[in-house]
This record gives sequence, structure tokens and C-alpha cells, in this order.
Amino acid sequence: MWRLALSSSRSPQSLIVSESDAGAKNLGKPVEDEAVDKNIFKDCSKIAFYRRQKQQLSKKSTYRALLDSVTAGKESTRFQIINEAAKVPLLAEVYGIEGNIFRLKINEETPLKPRYEVPDVLTSKPSTVRLISCSGDTGSLVLANGKGDLKCHITANPFKIDLVSEEDVVMSINSLGQLYFEQLQIPPKQSRATKENEEDTSDDTTQENQEELGLWEEKFRNFVDVKDNGPASIGLDFSLHGFEHVYGIPQHAESHQLKNTSDGDAYRLYNLDVYGYKIHDKMGIYGSVPYLLAHKLGRTLGIFWLNASETLVEINTEPAVKYALTQTGPVAAKQKVRSQTDVHWMSESGIIDVFLLTGPTPSDVFKQYSYLTGTQAMPPLFSLGYHQCRWNYEDEHDVKAVDAGFDEHDIPYDVMWLDIEHTEGKRYFTWDKKRFPNPKRMQELLRSKKRKLVVISDPHIKIDPDYLVYAKAKEQGFFVRNHEGGDFEGVCWPGLSSYLDFTSPKVRQWYSSLFAFSVYQGSTDILYIWNDMNEPSVFRGPELTMQKNAIHHGNWEHRELHNIYGFYQQMATAEGLIQRSKGKERPFVLTRSFFAGSQKYGAVWTGDNTAEWSYLKISIPMLLTLSVTGISFCGADVGGFIGNPEAELLVRWYQAGAYQPFFRGHATKDTKRREPWLFGEEHTQLIQEAIRERYTLLPYWYSLFYSAHVASQPVMRPLWVEFPDELETFGVEDEYMLGSALLVHPVTEPKATVVDVFLPGSNEVWYDSKTFSHWKGACTVKIPVALDTIPVFQRGGSVVPIKTTIGRSTGCMTDSPYGLWVALSTKGSAVGEFYLDDGHSFQYLHQKQFLHRKFSFASGVLTNSCADKRGHYPSKCVVEQILVLGLKKHPSSVTSHSPDI
Repeated sequence: MWRLALSSSRSPQSLIVSESDAGAKNLGKPVEDEAVDKNIFKDCSKIAFYRRQKQQLSKKSTYRALLDSVTAGKESTRFQIINEAAKVPLLAEVYGIEGNIFRLKINEETPLKPRYEVPDVLTSKPSTVRLISCSGDTGSLVLANGKGDLKCHITANPFKIDLVSEEDVVMSINSLGQLYFEQLQIPPKQSRATKENEEDTSDDTTQENQEELGLWEEKFRNFVDVKDNGPASIGLDFSLHGFEHVYGIPQHAESHQLKNTSDGDAYRLYNLDVYGYKIHDKMGIYGSVPYLLAHKLGRTLGIFWLNASETLVEINTEPAVKYALTQTGPVAAKQKVRSQTDVHWMSESGIIDVFLLTGPTPSDVFKQYSYLTGTQAMPPLFSLGYHQCRWNYEDEHDVKAVDAGFDEHDIPYDVMWLDIEHTEGKRYFTWDKKRFPNPKRMQELLRSKKRKLVVISDPHIKIDPDYLVYAKAKEQGFFVRNHEGGDFEGVCWPGLSSYLDFTSPKVRQWYSSLFAFSVYQGSTDILYIWNDMNEPSVFRGPELTMQKNAIHHGNWEHRELHNIYGFYQQMATAEGLIQRSKGKERPFVLTRSFFAGSQKYGAVWTGDNTAEWSYLKISIPMLLTLSVTGISFCGADVGGFIGNPEAELLVRWYQAGAYQPFFRGHATKDTKRREPWLFGEEHTQLIQEAIRERYTLLPYWYSLFYSAHVASQPVMRPLWVEFPDELETFGVEDEYMLGSALLVHPVTEPKATVVDVFLPGSNEVWYDSKTFSHWKGACTVKIPVALDTIPVFQRGGSVVPIKTTIGRSTGCMTDSPYGLWVALSTKGSAVGEFYLDDGHSFQYLHQKQFLHRKFSFASGVLTNSCADKRGHYPSKCVVEQILVLGLKKHPSSVTSHSPDI
């Protein structure tokens, strides 16, 4: 421990590519500057299971629970529910799960064949808590957790579940009667064969109606989806009482707060390769996390819908009505009506498997979700630095020149990236012998400056018997199969390709082995991986993806698991990088496609954005949504992937990206080169300053990621997470918190001279990180902004660790001294934490080789104490600078005391 005492400062799609290697035309490379062609993709009206559910639900057919069938087992309480029309019972199971979580599963009691249940997303089998059956009214059942403060009140007819917290109904399930469950049927041809002597079959739909409803075949454009298992969709509604603000269900280029869908399309969760996606649109793009959060004063809830098939989410919010007239006998009484948000989930197949996270605080909900799906992987320190990418750096000479350019202009960076052109004809795990004849020498150049290399590895494998990866996968049956049983073949960057079946544990194990240094020739231990095109992207497929009736491991159709395909590739890649180091080194894997739980394996980005101001602006709510749904390591391509940003936009994007978790500049082929020094001296200096600010704050970033890793707290946080009792924060999405200490308001408008910054917290004080001016909270402040201004404010009461000198990479800063920014609260106190380990290995986990310190300032004394006594880690670093903001008087003396720790 050390103490610093101050004795008494006024602180101042259209898709075309030419690919000679494949001899293929029209493969699918997006044409520059063309907006996405939405006709390639479905809206809700073109989705058959959506039409079926809407048609059937309009008939108001209801389910009832058969409470005389209730059985209470060790893990769950089971009972049947039945639809009056279908007469075939479903099995409902209610589980109590450790940490104030409820789980509801609904499945066929005796299906014709097993229905798909999503594996591998939950970190382990959740520990159950036995629910206690309490006496309910006639026709109801009450299940309570051990403490009795949370109850499930199950009503028999019509079937409904109310989630009750301390006698307050916070959520109702099926209160709108939208439970929908298509039970598996015998195919019509078989059915007719068995009933050929009967006058009537149970299926009274006409041929024309069958086509409209897409029961056994569904047509879209020139594609026909043949459904051997027939219709199998599910749906259920959730009413959130008193809630007007809901968030989550990424990925969409939309606002952070979810919008009503009553006047348009539902939010679609279906992983698709959408080049230059349209903003403020609910169409599905690259990833899907079927997890929604709701927040109101005093309560946060979560709904995790564990289903990997195509999913639609409808949202209808009714704001609170101050008074409504209710007739009670002869007297008309005025009664306040609470707000309510109804959320309707619909999925194409699978079972209903939903987790209800009861909070009550945002922090509690984050912990509950990560208990189920895992926390953010602890990233290697280098990956929090700046990444330089382009499709494509041309050759080893180009890489060397760009690397030297950063040094010449004194701009730090950590990682050089190579896109698909580094390979031999788009064959992954190979190198183009003309462009990259000596990849190890190139990596040694980067290593000499403590930098790294990232290369791309996509899931499609070029069909070429002479390509070893293809030949081995073909021989062992490792590809996804088509409907007829042969290897699925689709067109992607290499031309005709087959797609590895990452849902198979054997395929994942084999794929992981490809990263071994002895197998991946030319790779070294500073090479890391980028998984792209893993929705999967299939250029000539329906909606540019794989046919839904393709067959995976276990004979499951692709429709059952589409949204989890990319999740599995990232899992196998991360495992491969760990294995090649014999379990010693942390991996870094960036993925474009993702699912719930992808945070366990690395980072995610927002895909093919455009060099326009509107895309800079929308990146903030997109990243906030990813952050609250467990994926803290997220970012957007700085400058926009598509098009050529003007200098002002590029500067503003670097300034924003420097304060977002994953920080990478990237650009598509045929755009103008945009390395930071190519826009004139003034703009070079501004970009340099933004990147250097990122490196100054690396100790704070790393500490935040440790908190995300061990305590489930997002790195980038919407204001409502830090200020859950302030209604004014609930809809804010143009600014955000980094941890609990820094508020960032990126400039996202051209030629801006002033921005309105909302500073929350009536008892807070905020300090401008550059001028040290301070304001009280709970107000909007007009902040002048020149092109060199990044509005960043430190919250009073916080301590932020920094690096006082900047090296050319994170590795060059290992022994650089630290500083502390101490910003005092209105009470003259401050607290903060600092985490340090070797930045690359798992020794922090296995040998407890880490330092976790706590800083406290009170009564003029700054104290450094141990926050976790389990950890020990030697460091040569010293704290050479302490900045204290908010002192009432200049100190007359400063003394330090460093007893043995």
C-alpha cells in the first residue's frame, strides 16, 4: 500500500466480381457506391411462418393449462397445455435457476422426431433451485423461489403466467394469447398414402392456400425451400408492466431503444451478408442475439429467447396514461394506467426455451445473462490498441511501407491486417507466393516493433482437389451437405466452394488443428485471425446465404441453426489459437457473424458500413446494443468500409473510434488509400492525437475489460445503465459512458461548432478532460467544438489510471510509467481500480499472476490498496504523475508514504 497526503486547488447490391482464378463471373462482390438492394432480402410479408402465425392468431384460438397433470420434479415443475382446436397436448416445464432466473420450456410431448434444442451456448447446465408450490386460487398454480419474493403465478384457462416480484406483477406470459406451436406432421404424400381410403384428411387447406402459407414449400424469387419436416414455427408473447423502454436483440442498424413495430416490419434476427446495409431499418444483418432488456425506474428485466432459427420480434409500447376513467358501480373513478410494452417472439422452428432474468438492477441482469452464456473473454492487451486494415494491402513491400509510415508520423498502432488477397487464390491457410513470398520475415519485422498480424479465414473452402484443406475435408465428410445428400456447393470469393460444418465437434476439432504452426506454414505466434463471411455468405443463394434445407451434423436442417453457424466458426478458431500455444496464450479472433455467447471467443464488428456521417452516428447505438447484450468487445470500421470519407469525417470517426472498444480502420477494395497521414498535415496531427489518446487510456481500458470478464459489466455503457433512476437518460444514444468514470459525446455532424452534452446526475460533478472546467450534473451544456475537440468528461468521484508516455505499440509501453487522474466528487472523495497482468497469457487465471489495486481519495489522502489479495505480479512501473481535479485550495505540501505491501 502507498498513501499520498495533500495538506490542503482550485482546479483550473448489386453484386459483381471478376475472379480470374475461379474463372467465375457475378460472384457477389458488391459494386462500389450502390445501396443495398432490399429486393434481395425478405420483409415480413415474404416470410411464410410470419403469415401463418398472423392468420392463425387472428382466430383467437386459446391454450389452457391442465393443472391436474402437474408433476414437481427435482429440477422443474411440469404440466400439459392444450389448444382447444388442436387437442394435442404440449409439455410445459418451469425451472427456477440460481441467481433469480426462471426458465420456461414448451415442447411437444411426443413429437414425430426430436425438435432442435440449441446446444453449446449455455456455459454449463444451469444450477436449478427447487420451486415451492404455494396454494393458488382454483384454476391456478403458484410457484415460488426459496426466498418467496419471486413467484410464477400460472393461470389455467386461458393459459397465462404472471411473474410476480414482491406482490407486483412485472411480466405476463401469453396474456395476449399469442402462444403458437406448429407440431410436426407426417408429410402430405405419406399422409395421403396412409389415408387413401378415407374421405377426408385432417389437413383441410387447399393447394393454393398451402402455397400461400408455405407449409411444405416456400418460394422466394427464384428459390424454392423444400421443407421435409413441414411447418414447425413457434411463438409467444410477453407483456412488461410499467415498462416503456426496451433494448437489445442485435444486430440492426437502428436506435438503441427499440421502436414500436405496429406500423411496419418486425425486428428480424437472421444472419445475412448485407453490404452497405440501410440504416434505421429492422432487417437482419450479420449477427443475432435473441436477448431483450427492459428498464424502468426501480427495475430491469431480461428475456433470453434461446432459438437459433430465423426469428422475428414485434414490439408494441403503450405509454402511461395519467388518468383513465373506470366505471365502478355508479361512480366513475379516475385511475392511473401504467405503461406497458408487449414483446412477441416468433421463430421458424425449434422449441420454446426462454430465460426470464429478473434483475432487479441493470448490473444484476448483466450477471444473470453472463451466468448463462459466459462473460467477455479477457482480450490480449495488444488487441485494445489501434488496428490498421484494408482490402487489401498488396504485398510484403506494401505492409513494410505502411508499418514504416506509422513510425515516421509518430502514430502508435498494434496490428496490421491482411484480407483475402494475401492467400493463393482465396485458399485459406496459404500465402500468395508472389505477393508474400516470405511471410515469416514480414512477421519478424512486425515483431521487432512488438506488433502483430491478423489474417482472414472464411468458412467457404475452394473446391480444388489439389488444395489440401479441401481434399482432407472432402475425404472426411466435413462439409455441410445439400438436400440430396452430396456436399453443399455455393459461390463465394474463391468461386465454387463447399462450406465446413462447424456444428460438428469433429469438424471444429479438425479446423482448430489447422492453426498449428507445423500445419499453417508461414504462420507465427504473432499471427491472429479474422472470421468473415460466416453468416454464411453464399453469393447465389437465397438472400445471399445457405439454403435452409441444407443438412448439418446430426441430420439437422440449416434452418434450425442458421444463426449459430458463425458462432461455431469463431469458437473453433479461438480454440485453435489456444491449442497452438499449448494452452498458454489468449487468442484474438474477430468475427462478423455472431450469436448469444459469442463474447466468450473474441470481438465483433458492425460489418460493411459506409463512409457517411449517418453511419458514424448510427455506430454509437449499434455498439451500445451489442454492449448491453454481453458483447463488450465491439467496434465499427473507422472511416466507413465503403466509399471515400472526406477529411473531416475521417478525423471525427477516429475521434469516436478511439473511445470505442474495438478500434480498427478499414476500407474496401478500389477506395482511395486512407492511411492517417494522407490527408494533409493538419488532419494527420488530429488523427495522431486521437490515436494517442487511446494509448494514454490503455490502463483504464484494460481494467474495464477485466471488469467485463470477471464481473459482467459492459465496457461501453448507455447512460441508463450508470444512472438507472434518471428517466432523462433512458433514451440517450448520442453519448455514453466508458466504465463508470468517463462520459463520451462524439461529434457526428459535419461542420459542427457546438454540441449539446447532457451531463446526468443531480448530485454529480463533471470535469472536461482537456480544460478541467467543471459542471454540476442533471443539465445540458453547450460545448464549443473545433475539429480537434473530442467532448470527454470525467465523473467526479472517480480515479482513472493512464500511461504518461506513449510508445509505438502496446508492447513498447510495458514498462512506461503510469499516471492517475483523480476527479473529486462534491464531497471531495474519489475511488477507482487498476488491473495489470502480463497482457497475453492465461497466467492471471491459472497462477493468479495479476495485480488488482484500488485507489481511494478522502480527506486529502490518496490511498492505494489491494483489491484482490489472491493476485501477485511483479512490475517495474511507477506512478509518476497524479492529477487531482476539484480541490478547493492549492496544497501547501505533498507527502508520500510507501510501506511494504
